[in-house]
Amino acid sequence: MDVRTLKVPGATLHYEVRGAGPVLLLICGGIYDAAGYAGLAGLLADRYTVVTYDRRGNSRSPLDGPPEPQRVEDHVDDASRVLREVGGGPAHVFGNSAGATIALGLAARHPEQVRTVVAHEPPFFTLLPDAPHWRSVVHEVKDVFAESGADAAMARFGALTSGEGDDTAPPEEAAPLEEAGPPQDLDAETLEMFARFQKNADFFFPYEVSTFARASLDEAALRSSGVRIVLVAGEASEGQPAHRAAHIAAERLGTRAETWPGDHGGFGTEAEAFATRLNALFAPAGG
Repeated sequence: MDVRTLKVPGATLHYEVRGAGPVLLLICGGIYDAAGYAGLAGLLADRYTVVTYDRRGNSRSPLDGPPEPQRVEDHVDDASRVLREVGGGPAHVFGNSAGATIALGLAARHPEQVRTVVAHEPPFFTLLPDAPHWRSVVHEVKDVFAESGADAAMARFGALTSGEGDDTAPPEEAAPLEEAGPPQDLDAETLEMFARFQKNADFFFPYEVSTFARASLDEAALRSSGVRIVLVAGEASEGQPAHRAAHIAAERLGTRAETWPGDHGGFGTEAEAFATRLNALFAPAGG
């Protein structure tokens, strides 16, 4: 693995390059960074030049100045700049959650750089019939973060978006993440990764969650882009907002969402299945 940095307006990006072949960019969302894709990238590096990176403000990609509310457009431009650095012609792109939103923005704004986009559960809350409810959920979890910190906010957000939470339950009833934290017998590198994710939550709630919850699908640009767009929903996340949004987004683009194994984090828990599905999608296009 080749570890590199790239100076972009307002930040310095950490990115990693594995393998050889057609370029495949993996874009993470939420509190994850490049390490969250290590398993999937390792399974694909024998066929592709796999590129992963930490999004600006997260982990090893510091902002130039103090934290501030994020813009989807800046994240899209970051992805475009990483692709320009790597070269290799139009790339395949896979994104999960907010990373899927960025991937679709990349296809809309820079279609010449993209061959195929696979968007796994983009959180387009604006597409949902109950969008006002999800706006209130975002406000609630930001309030929980301000009052009780990232653990309580993450637990509350996870409970509400999974459908397992009671909308009327007070925030203090949400179990903190430490109760289900990483196993203590993990190696030092993995424990360091979890520590970065924990720190990223302190950036996600005040500066990112509202931005990506308000993001919209650029239907006209995507329809005219010439980029192959594949929306994906998780088999185990049926009924959850990002699952529903994937199906609605696909309908808006004149297609149907595919169902892949696992839930919103299936790219990690079902990495082998995802690698097989991605290769099957990319191979007919020359990958």
